[in-house]
This record gives sequence, structure tokens and C-alpha cells, in this order.
Amino acid sequence: MYQPAITATGVFVPPEAISNDDLVAAFNAYADRVNAENAAAIAAGEMAAIPHSSSEFIVKASGIENRYVMDRSGVLDPARMYPNLRQRSDDDPGIMAEMALAACTAALEKAGRQGDEVDLVICAASNMERAYPAVAIEIQKLLGAGGFAFDMNVACSSATFGIQAAADMIRSGSVRRALVVNPEITSGHLEWRDRDCHFIFGDVATATLIERQDDAAHGFIIRSTRCATEFSNAIRNNNGFLRRNRPDGMQDRRDMQFMQEGRKVFKEVLPLVCAHIGAHLTEESVPANSLKRLWLHQANKTMNDFIGRKVLGRDPEPGEQPNILQEFANTSSAGSIIAFDRFSDDLAPGEMGLICSFGAGYSVGSVIVERY
Repeated sequence: MYQPAITATGVFVPPEAISNDDLVAAFNAYADRVNAENAAAIAAGEMAAIPHSSSEFIVKASGIENRYVMDRSGVLDPARMYPNLRQRSDDDPGIMAEMALAACTAALEKAGRQGDEVDLVICAASNMERAYPAVAIEIQKLLGAGGFAFDMNVACSSATFGIQAAADMIRSGSVRRALVVNPEITSGHLEWRDRDCHFIFGDVATATLIERQDDAAHGFIIRSTRCATEFSNAIRNNNGFLRRNRPDGMQDRRDMQFMQEGRKVFKEVLPLVCAHIGAHLTEESVPANSLKRLWLHQANKTMNDFIGRKVLGRDPEPGEQPNILQEFANTSSAGSIIAFDRFSDDLAPGEMGLICSFGAGYSVGSVIVERY
């Protein structure tokens, strides 16, 4: 048996950003246009007018102030309201593979490794751009990696589930070095025309390099992983390859994009996550007060603050439970890894932290790590 360790992480940040003010201006222009086109129906009570959004509403609801995207022109076009991405031929690298390659390269450079030293690639993300071939295999080819690769989708928990899968294979000896990569182009499945969620997501890619501890001079030992799922329809996207086979499959249907029952999610997920983390720490005999850092899923500031207080039994000290969603928004599976990448270098040998992600499914994954 070998001890797996996280030895480097990498983050690819898209070149374009959208502030709350940018987003609100586009959304309100869209709302005004639709309301004007349907003024008679609205006056007759046959449909409701679309209310305006505001930067203040967004910050209060989520803590988000900005997000990065692969294309802002389409998102901010009131007549379009979704990304305008170039059509790629089958011989071009896919957009997810392109994002992933940048994040993987950053992680490998930090660790002083080359792509051909990797023998497992897991592409773990909330949505894949195609059914097959696996995006992970395309990333493997671009890296010049050996071994094997596969895709994994557990929505926002994909990164921690991927880390557990890779760590288990390294522990057993079936692989030596793995990359778990999370290319999240969430702008493609967000419904930018929905006031209740148009501000939630941003694009990014993260990569986590996992090796045998003996092969790297420093990093974070993966002391323990724990994953759990519980079925719920409260967060859902009904798009997929069977869409055209359904009677109304090709219509502009709201359920083909991201949907959630926000209040229900808040009420049901928080107890699930807090109980999961508590049980994980208890099983591993790790007192909560021994955790130097909580790197939580970056979905909502209020949710993270609640989890931090519940797990630690007090208000987290500055830096103990860092949030990055004010800059990146919700980046699905990548959020907790961005937080880890930005806020882990200061931990001293022997100090521990916990990476946790949670979301649709419901799903929740946690990883206890220790600096060495």
C-alpha cells in the first residue's frame, strides 16, 4: 500500500470577466425588451413581468461580485443571453480539453513533472461537452500522458469524488501519478435569462496532481476521503443525448439549463454537509479544532459561513474558511480547489485541513489532508 498525496494544483482563469454591474445592465435590458413585447399579456394578467435584477440583490443573495467566462459578448447581448463560442472541428481540441490542459500544465510545472509521467487522468466536471470519446482521453493525449483516462460527473462534488478515486488507485498501486482535472464551462448550462440564478456561475479549470508521497519532497498527505450521495431533484438539468427523441425535446425549454429550488437546497444540503463532515472527522479521530483550514465548495457565502460555524463550533477566524466566490462566482466542482490552491501554502508541516464539495445529487465529498 502506498500513501497518496496532493503535490500540486493548477488553475486556469478565463481571459474575460463580467462584473455584477455588467451582468445587471444586460439582464435588465433583456427584461425590458421582453416586457415591452408582452405588454398586453402582462396588463391582462396572463403573464408576469420580468423584474429587474441589481448588484445589491446579487451580493446579498450570494456574496458574488464577479465571474470569469470564456465569452462575455454573447452573455451580455440582451438578444442572445448565452456564450458565443466558435464552432470547432472534430480535429481541434475541445474547449474543455483546452481549458484543462492549461490547468494541468500549471500543476505539473509547480511539481517539476512532465505530462508523460502521469498514468491516470480523471476529467471530473458538472457537464461534459459530448458523450464520447471521453474528454479525459483527449486531455491525456494533449498531455502526452500514459496509462488511462476517464470522465466523471457528480456535479459540484466531482473534484472530491475524483480525488478519492485517484487516491484509492494510488494507494493500491494500480497507478503512480494522477491528475484530477475540473474544466468547468458553467456559462454554457446557466440560464442567463432567469433573475433568480443568472448571477450564480463562472468558468474556470482546476487540476490536482496526486502522487505517492515517497515520490515528492513536499505536499499534502491525503489522510482520508469520504463521499456520499442522496437522490434529489432540487438541482437538475434535463439536457442530454435523448433530447431529440422526446415529443417536445427541441423546444426552448427551461429545464434544459441549470435549475434549482434554492430555498429547498439551502434547507436540505446544509444539515447533510455538516453531518457528513462531522462524521468524517469523528471516524478519523480528527478534532475539529485541529483543522487549520476549511476549503469549502464555493456556491454561496451564507452557506459556507454556516458550515464553518457548525463544523468548528464557533465563528471561523479570518482565513480559516476562505471564500473566493466573490471573484470567481460558483465554479461548480472547481471552487474548493481554487480555494485550496490560493490558501494552502502557509500551512506548516503537520497542520491539517479539509477540502469539501457538495451539490446536485445530492452529493458531498470531503478530503482530510495534512501538510508534510
